[in-house]
Amino acid sequence: MVTIGLISDTHGLIRPAIADHFRGVARILHAGDVGGASVLAALNAIAPTDAVYGNVDDPHDPALARERVVTFGGVTIHVSHGHELGRPTAELVAARYAGDVLVFGHTHRAMTLQIGKRLAINPGAAGPRRFDLQPSIALLRIADGRAHCDVISLA
Repeated sequence: MVTIGLISDTHGLIRPAIADHFRGVARILHAGDVGGASVLAALNAIAPTDAVYGNVDDPHDPALARERVVTFGGVTIHVSHGHELGRPTAELVAARYAGDVLVFGHTHRAMTLQIGKRLAINPGAAGPRRFDLQPSIALLRIADGRAHCDVISLA
């Protein structure tokens, strides 16, 4: 089994609890609105981190890509921020991108949705609290070619 940490919308803030929850993950995938190199440095100190840019990030930052596609245990994971879709939903992301697991952010609302054989995940916003939403991250576990996700509240 491989475990991957999913995070989004940090907006420059790394909460101390993130290191505890991500301890032992094989990789961290950041779905945008990173908020600076210090966030990536802190995450890379926990595990190798791949990140995409969001609408508040510099799209020319070489550490950030428009989208990322990685494969673990036979499961292909697509990561994008979602702002490129306007107001992203799991259904819009699934219609636009290929992959067994689709990870996006932007809305700050944590959710997981099974769409056929595909899994769409928004880990929520891990950064400063906004709106009436609790900060959160997610753990994606892959075993025997299957993916399962748990959203974790940071409140």
